[in-house]
Amino acid sequence: MTHLATSHPDLLVGAATSDDGGVFRLDDDRALVQTVDFFTPIVDEPYDWGRIAAANALSDIYAMGGRPLTALQLVGWPRSALPLDALSEVMAGGADVMATAGATITGGHSIDNETPVYGFAVTGTVSPARVVTNGTAQPGESMVLTKPLGTGVAASALKAGLADPALRDAAVETMVALNGPASTVMVEAGVTCATDVTGYGLAGHLREIVTASGVSARLDMDAVPVLDGIADLIEAGVYPGGSRRNLESARTYLRTSRSSTEQKILADAQTSGGLLMAVPPDRAGRVLEDLRSVAPAATVIGEFTAAGGEPVIEVV
Repeated sequence: MTHLATSHPDLLVGAATSDDGGVFRLDDDRALVQTVDFFTPIVDEPYDWGRIAAANALSDIYAMGGRPLTALQLVGWPRSALPLDALSEVMAGGADVMATAGATITGGHSIDNETPVYGFAVTGTVSPARVVTNGTAQPGESMVLTKPLGTGVAASALKAGLADPALRDAAVETMVALNGPASTVMVEAGVTCATDVTGYGLAGHLREIVTASGVSARLDMDAVPVLDGIADLIEAGVYPGGSRRNLESARTYLRTSRSSTEQKILADAQTSGGLLMAVPPDRAGRVLEDLRSVAPAATVIGEFTAAGGEPVIEVV
């Protein structure tokens, strides 16, 4: 018998499907979407770290087709090593992004921790009839990505002092950009399958879609948007540990003759990445047109195909 804590008639989406958030039905018209995310500093500037952490936590709500309602802050701070003024800047950045998203910070919890961590538990709302999950992609649907890849490599380059100011600014700009407007386009177009691209990289999150949906995918590497300079950094040896682990896993399901650098881009662990959608082909043009003003990098990067057995991702 399944334990009540993980099973309920109103639990519409739980942990079993590797979706971005959990969905719990309140009534016929309303459901709660809940998620939590926190991490260590990804940039040196406290205010920007706070902004990125907030945008990243909100992204799971948007990927499910929901709208954020409230948020709780999660803080770990080494009080003896870092000034509390820096924490105030982190929290100010998080609050500014939450305000932009229309979410209310209702409280939170902090601990004294050797390593600084910051993030949010976010609750949103969604219509039970319009929940977007990762398990409904159909063969023939277009694969749309709304943000460029490369933030994992960019963050590693920043830590090593190898990123130029232009890359730093471009990476921060894409990470703090909210997926809310793109989510609105997605929901209004009737898209039912999507995820956001974060720690597992594009390849890993695409794998979750094809596995949950029982389809395969054909990815056009030349169409994938990537931050300028990322390929050169990878070829110079800049590649984070999390991305390396993603790459090892991806080699079991990727089918490709593309270069090692390109495969590393696909596996790069992202922070606050874009939405990855399965869009019916007759709606793809409209979706891209509507995305143009809110997610300039949005593009079709491939299509979903019928699975002839175990779902695979072909990269051409």
